[in-house]
Amino acid sequence: MIYLLLLLTATFAAAQSIPRPEYPQPQFQRDQWQTLNGRWDFEFDDSNVGLEQNWPTSDKKFSRQITVPFAFETKLSGIGDTTFHPYVWYRRNVTLPTAWQGKRVLLHFGAVDYRAAVWVNGKLAGNHEGGSVSFKFDVTEQLKQGANVITVRAEDPPTDRFQPRGKQYWEKDSRGIFYTRTTGIWQSVWLEATGSSYLERVRITTSLNGDVRFDGRIHRDKPGLSLHATVRSGNSVVASGQGVAKGPRVAFSLNVSDPRLWNVNQPNLYDVTFELRDGSQVLDKVASYYGYRQVTTENGRVFINGRPTYLKMVLDQGYWPESTITPPTDEAIQFDIKAMREMGFNGARKHQKVEDPRYHYWADRMGFLVSGETANSYLFDEDYAGKFTREWIEIVERDYNHPSVIMWVPINEIWGVPNARDVQQQYHLRANYWLIKSLDPTRLVIENDGWEHVDTTDLFGFHDYARTGDMLYQKYKDVGKAGAPFPANGRAAVVPPYQYNGSPMFLSEFGGIAYIAPGSNVPKDAWGYSGVEPSQTSAIVRLRGLYEALAKLPQITGICYTQLTDVEQEINGLLTYDRKPKFDSKALREMNDLLR
Repeated sequence: MIYLLLLLTATFAAAQSIPRPEYPQPQFQRDQWQTLNGRWDFEFDDSNVGLEQNWPTSDKKFSRQITVPFAFETKLSGIGDTTFHPYVWYRRNVTLPTAWQGKRVLLHFGAVDYRAAVWVNGKLAGNHEGGSVSFKFDVTEQLKQGANVITVRAEDPPTDRFQPRGKQYWEKDSRGIFYTRTTGIWQSVWLEATGSSYLERVRITTSLNGDVRFDGRIHRDKPGLSLHATVRSGNSVVASGQGVAKGPRVAFSLNVSDPRLWNVNQPNLYDVTFELRDGSQVLDKVASYYGYRQVTTENGRVFINGRPTYLKMVLDQGYWPESTITPPTDEAIQFDIKAMREMGFNGARKHQKVEDPRYHYWADRMGFLVSGETANSYLFDEDYAGKFTREWIEIVERDYNHPSVIMWVPINEIWGVPNARDVQQQYHLRANYWLIKSLDPTRLVIENDGWEHVDTTDLFGFHDYARTGDMLYQKYKDVGKAGAPFPANGRAAVVPPYQYNGSPMFLSEFGGIAYIAPGSNVPKDAWGYSGVEPSQTSAIVRLRGLYEALAKLPQITGICYTQLTDVEQEINGLLTYDRKPKFDSKALREMNDLLR
């Protein structure tokens, strides 16, 4: 019933042309902003003639309308066409508030899959490649008084397996572990007004002693600028200070005495307001927040804030039946996190997608751990390696300040590096690790989750879909003892000539118990790991057996159950695709309580 209400809310919002009306990026929020979600003119360009015919400046009439931010493949877009359309166009008129006169105007896109070109009033504002991350353009020079026209072209080759695509299938119909594709705009679009100089970003780094460092980047810098920060706990100011800019960079530190630490189910956060000033004049003002949280490993365990923490995660594909990878509402995001917590999980492995920033915001607010991934490719070449590397730089930059994100997982099960015995592909695995560590030394990194590790990983992520608890226990009871080999699961746990590096053991995929709940609407080709259980009782018996085995394996420091929800034909979910529970949450919570 709760999810039905969320669906009705999403449908109503789409009909009113204001879907996802909340501020899209709570980590970096300005007061003066305007959502561009809602109805846009739309056109398929299957013959790829739009550029040649100069659609951004022509009087070409687009024949359809679409509801942004939902991809045309989804029901909530108003189109719901899941066939191949690699080139698509969007257009809408925008009139700016009079209060924005004399200000710089930024045009933001949460994500566009995969390549985007943007024009304002027929003038090119910029291009972006990468389907998972946010980008923006300063469009001040392209704007005019009165109505303005924004045009977007998205290009997403549907069958290119060198392109990062995650679970989006390169064949026409979904099958196995692969689902409906996403093309074009799939996260919120919005405008913001700023001063003549403005903040590009502020990186926030904390220490458990109360120190907090702010590293800002300024666009259109000039001499004499300074960055001021005011830190609040509730309504009380607990620290304030400033740093003088040196060119486009500004950095300084403050200290909060006796800080309240952020942790699982203890979402202690501090609000911070940044003001970019030119003397006494405020050019840009941004609201943000942060948490004091440290994640480390020691003696085969994960520590959060110096205390051992058993990772009890669930694999979350982040798909919805009416909107695929776009959360239909802000409430839908909260619903999923609350459901996982009620089942006794303390975190989610966001699988094969970079999640909506609002997801991380609510994880921060609820004290819920997140493993950050991205969409992988399936084939390797130098062009892929460059695309993938550039996108990871943007991922880390976007999500660095979220305390809920405790690890990065660039590669899953050698996707994108199908021949891990090849030295060049091994270099890519190791390079991903060191690249991410160079951008963010504060989090754990798993270089290749599942199998065929090299020697660079902070957690030894492995996948095992053993059918019974006894099978699981017998495989791993001796792992960690001197001379005991790490079991292979179809592929070697470590690719030769490398050896297990002693990092904590994280069973990052297991279970996958398929069960069709009564009344569920599942496809004929529905499937699950090790077959489909005939009853709820038999499914629970299998699941309890796996948990009881894990409780006897202290060398394993964390788990990730597959998975939160059914997705299309894959029915391994603890919830149905439309978020109805298959099992009693209390029973699941009691199983998770066995793991310490």
